[in-house]
Amino acid sequence: MKKVALLWFRYDLRLSDNDALQWAIDQGYEILPYYHLSQHEQEWEIGGATRWWLHHALDDLAAQIKQLGGTLHLASSELPTDQALLKTIADHEVEAVLWNRSYEPAHVKRDATIKAHLKEQGLHVQSFNSTILYEPTTTLNKSGKPYRVFTPFWKALVSREIAKVESTPEAASWYGGKQESAPLQSYALLPDIKWDGGFYEMWDPTRAGALARVKTFSPKNAVLYLETRDRPDLDGTSLMSPYLHFGQIGPRELVHTLRSANQPTIESGIVRQLYWREFAHHLLYHFPQTTTQPLYEKYANFPWDENPALLAAWQKGQTGFPIVDAGMRQLWATGWMHNRVRMIVGSFLVKHLLQPWQEGADWFWDTLVDASLPNNTMGWQWIAGSGADGAPYFRVFNPITQGKKFDETGEYVRKWCPELKDVPLQYLHAPFEAPPLELLSAGVTLGKEYPNPIISHADGRAKALDAFAKFKASQES
Repeated sequence: MKKVALLWFRYDLRLSDNDALQWAIDQGYEILPYYHLSQHEQEWEIGGATRWWLHHALDDLAAQIKQLGGTLHLASSELPTDQALLKTIADHEVEAVLWNRSYEPAHVKRDATIKAHLKEQGLHVQSFNSTILYEPTTTLNKSGKPYRVFTPFWKALVSREIAKVESTPEAASWYGGKQESAPLQSYALLPDIKWDGGFYEMWDPTRAGALARVKTFSPKNAVLYLETRDRPDLDGTSLMSPYLHFGQIGPRELVHTLRSANQPTIESGIVRQLYWREFAHHLLYHFPQTTTQPLYEKYANFPWDENPALLAAWQKGQTGFPIVDAGMRQLWATGWMHNRVRMIVGSFLVKHLLQPWQEGADWFWDTLVDASLPNNTMGWQWIAGSGADGAPYFRVFNPITQGKKFDETGEYVRKWCPELKDVPLQYLHAPFEAPPLELLSAGVTLGKEYPNPIISHADGRAKALDAFAKFKASQES
């Protein structure tokens, strides 16, 4: 009989470009593919939109393994992670436990404890990196400290070799013993109230969906990325973030595919964005407190003006600023929001409304299908000016001019704010500036079909700058 290796899947729900799987194949193990849903054990329990994607990604992974002759073992989510793992090891006489590392702070701590415990019991335990391009411990500056600015990070790493993994999943010998796997439905990942109809229209949350999107995007759209990435009305971004988050495609595989086109604009455009993803993982690994605390500690005392009513209006896309509302409605309907619009809505929440960035991070965490803890943390800290490469607090996006510049045809706003579809373009991004007769002819009454602004841009900007001035004075006194 072959020795049995338990392959513990996490954010690596694929069979290609999977170091842990390939090692087990090369060593001649019989492989028991395993997944466990951690419930109520971690600081950041996965959000509703992420749960939807995970359900379909696990279903797809199980189908891929079944096609090759194996069975994905789903451990009961009623058991804590360590107990579920130990039970499976004992039930199936496992001799080796393998996984690809997750770099979320809670997972780093948990995995170290589990690895030590399993080794004490005489098992072979080995972890690998298939989640990011480089180990965070190898991405330090010349002083041996973590980078806090992206450009030197990028310059230091961009010429570093990225490993290529020769994948042979078809050669795997899968565990053939009897299993008592939990049904996927027992994880209760899909919503009881069917708010997810738009998700099915936009996404194919499978490995095949990832590869199809790569084929659609690269190389033509990838070459045009720098020209189109800021236009939410165009299909100009890769839409690969949820596939990368769940590991249905790996960053190494994606970078090699993009670079095969040998186009300079791809390197400076979309590939550079993948290094931003790398930077986010680097930051969270080295600064684990930043999921809830600012990277720069002085910002812990920033004078936020917490207001549940303002937060709720922002969450529901009822701020009275069309580009903001369009983004928030797109998020709710599809589990995704265009990156330029993420910056606009984030700036509006943090600066115009003076709501804590943590509130925005919480909402995105629950509503984004690509809710990656490193990316979400870095993005909101950037918006608040409290993190690496943070936007200066005095830079306050004007949602009117941002709308006019990046949704110049109005197509994006008209799609997600259909009550404004007949408003003339010159007033579309600021309907409160339109003459009453223009609104009347468009079938819009402010405060009825579409809300009045919850704050004026001038007042919001002044409010933000005043808060920052007071904060800066308090730091100097």
